[in-house]
Parts: sequence; C-alpha cells; structure tokens
Amino acid sequence: MIDMTYFSTGIYTLKQAQRLSGVSAPTIRRWVYGYHRKAQSGNAAENRFIQPLWKPQIPSKQFEVQVIGFLDLVEIRFVNEFVRHGVPLTVVRNCLARAKKLFNNDYPFTSGQFQTDGETIFVEALEETTRDDEGNLIDLKSGQYAFKKIILPSLFTDFNYKDNVADKWYQNGQKTVVLDPERKYGSPIIDKTGVPTDVLYSSYRAEGGNEFAIEQTARVYGIELDLVRDAINFEKKLDGYMH
Repeated sequence: MIDMTYFSTGIYTLKQAQRLSGVSAPTIRRWVYGYHRKAQSGNAAENRFIQPLWKPQIPSKQFEVQVIGFLDLVEIRFVNEFVRHGVPLTVVRNCLARAKKLFNNDYPFTSGQFQTDGETIFVEALEETTRDDEGNLIDLKSGQYAFKKIILPSLFTDFNYKDNVADKWYQNGQKTVVLDPERKYGSPIIDKTGVPTDVLYSSYRAEGGNEFAIEQTARVYGIELDLVRDAINFEKKLDGYMH
C-alpha cells in the first residue's frame, strides 16, 4: 500500500520527469540513484559505484517503478543548468554537499538561500575540485563565468518560495502554468483553475488542433482563451523534450 504522505510531495516517473525537465530519464536515474562505472585499477578493471547526488524524496520501494518528488525535480533543474553550461559533475556534487551542510537542507538548490549564497558556495566548490571525473584539470575562470550565466534572476523567478523553500514551479513567463505538489500530484496545471494542461491539450487535438479547437476547449472547460493557448504551447514544448 502506498504511504499517503507522499501525495503532497509530487510524484513523477522518470519518463515524466524527463518530459518536464528536458533531462533524459537515464541521466536522471544516474543523478538520483547512482550508477556503476568501470574504472581501471592497475592492470584490472573494477566496477565502481558512483554515489547519487542526493537521496530521492520518495523511497523506490513504495512504488513498482522508480519515482521522484517535486524537490528532486527542482534539484534536477538546477543541476542541468550547471551541466549544460559545462560545469563538471564533480563540482556540482561538491557544491551540493557544501550547500546542504550550510543550509541544513537535503535539497539545497530548492532553498531561497542559494540565490544569495550560491555564488560563494560554488566558487569554493570549484576551487576545491581541481579535476573532473576523467582526471582532467578544470578551468577555474570558465567555471566562474559559467556560474554567472546560470544563476540569473530568471532562474529564481520561475519558483515561488514558502518558508524559504521552493514550493511551486511556474512553467511559462506568464506564470499561468504551474507545478504544485499540493495539487494534482504535482502535474502541470493552469494555476487559476487547476485544470491539467494535458487535458486541455488532448481536447484541443481531439477538436481538430486549430483555432476552432481552442475556442471549443475554452467553452467546454470554462477557461479563458489565453489560458488554453498557454496550456497548448506548454504541452507542445514538452513534446519536444521527448524527441
């Protein structure tokens, strides 16, 4: 039986997490659950286990498939931005460890404190980590530049914070589409009405996928046209993450 306490955390399969974050399911699995890697030791190769970046919110034994929570998804968002800008995962790992200890938070990138203290923590982690996973020297200057490109106001304005922890993730610039772990298990919804975006998108496609379909969907669900358009545009963006 599933523990009901997990229904306020947001529940996402790895495929759903891929669709929402743009990070592949195998990569998410490695980040959250760890992985084995063959490493050369002397003249023999050994199977080395690489520890996960953090402990997932939801124990995998609670479900038949691996799932993650909302805070995991936010961490993935931040880690992906680091990696996308060329920051080695070893630096990200050290940054997480430092921030976790400083903030007393198992998911430190979800903390509002990271907005103010993140650069100092990152630079310290970067200076401590001289080589990447492959043993190559890390360019400190390029790493510091990468941080300034990553930690922009726009990255933090995507989130709503409660008690200094991210509790909602807005999915578009108009802040009409949101992931809220307290509503619909954290699936994307129209914030104003609570209607899931995939429901509106399915209606739009079933009605012909044209302007008439938008108007018809708006009438059926009693939602403003612009909100239906936001839901459709958002779902189309997610479809792109799966290809």
